[in-house]
Amino acid sequence: MPKYDYLIVGAGLFGSIFAYEANKKGKKCLVIDKRNHIAGNIYTENLEGINVHKYGAHIFHTSNKEVWEYINKFAEFNRYTNAPIAIYKDELYNMPFNMNTFNKLWGVITPEEAKRKIDEEISKANIVEPKNLEEQAISLVGKTIYEKLVKGYTEKQWGQKATELPSFIIKRLPVRFNYDNNYFNDIYQGIPIGGYTKIVEKLLSGIDIKLNMDFFDNRKQLESIANKIVFTGMIDKFYDYKFGELQYRSLEFKTDILNNKNYQGNAVINYTEYEIPYTRIIEHKHFEFDQTTPKTVITKEYPITWTKEKEPYYPINNAKNNQIYEKYKEYSKKDENIIFGR
Repeated sequence: MPKYDYLIVGAGLFGSIFAYEANKKGKKCLVIDKRNHIAGNIYTENLEGINVHKYGAHIFHTSNKEVWEYINKFAEFNRYTNAPIAIYKDELYNMPFNMNTFNKLWGVITPEEAKRKIDEEISKANIVEPKNLEEQAISLVGKTIYEKLVKGYTEKQWGQKATELPSFIIKRLPVRFNYDNNYFNDIYQGIPIGGYTKIVEKLLSGIDIKLNMDFFDNRKQLESIANKIVFTGMIDKFYDYKFGELQYRSLEFKTDILNNKNYQGNAVINYTEYEIPYTRIIEHKHFEFDQTTPKTVITKEYPITWTKEKEPYYPINNAKNNQIYEKYKEYSKKDENIIFGR
């Protein structure tokens, strides 16, 4: 007889919350993860007294009051507001695109002036039916914003020229005619004080966990010890690529400890010119308003080509991949013993 009601593959937020709720209902769960730690991509580790987001910046945000109240049972959140800055050839711009951005670009002061400037550029481009991402972006925000703040970043992120990417990747570009630098529109936003890992530790308290365990290396045995599987990995790999391989982009993180109390003055700075190989630098201490530690920790984030040996951080959203994914999605509906989540 199976020992567990659920085998949960992946100790990230989805898998951990599932395990917590199932355990409350008396279900026996085993959580496994191929990494040597829990918390998945939201894992935070303490370096030099600073909580470091090991796999990139993660800001918790939602407009759902129930979700916010739920997650606050496991951590106290600070008031962090995501307000990234973009650098293009030593020029600094506020993100998302707002009146601070437009003032820096054109010297405009009023929303009417900014809107007129953008509309003039859109009209001049005269793109009626965008054929690719570049044309789509210019038709939405004009040439100046596109060339300085969209083009290079996008081409680095996806590893392709913007003229080779489909237009539907950018359905809209947020343009705000006010001086609000808050990246998100959600009502609730913040960073858990003490880091994300402590949340997952509380969620998984009293639940069986096995780390350094790859589901695919032990598949036959693991499938035999549980009634159902909760799987948070790649759906195409789970079904042995029967409908084809999905494509992803991966990331490489280079983290340094610096003998400097304050390296860049902001948690996230994006680098939008193509010639700089990383897309952003994260200075982790600013997530928790820490100016007391004598050192700082920064992480440079490099988009790289994905292979099966690398972590799939971003699915490539094009027609080919969407068609393949839909086949897996439909096929999975027949599989009553599998629950997929991310």
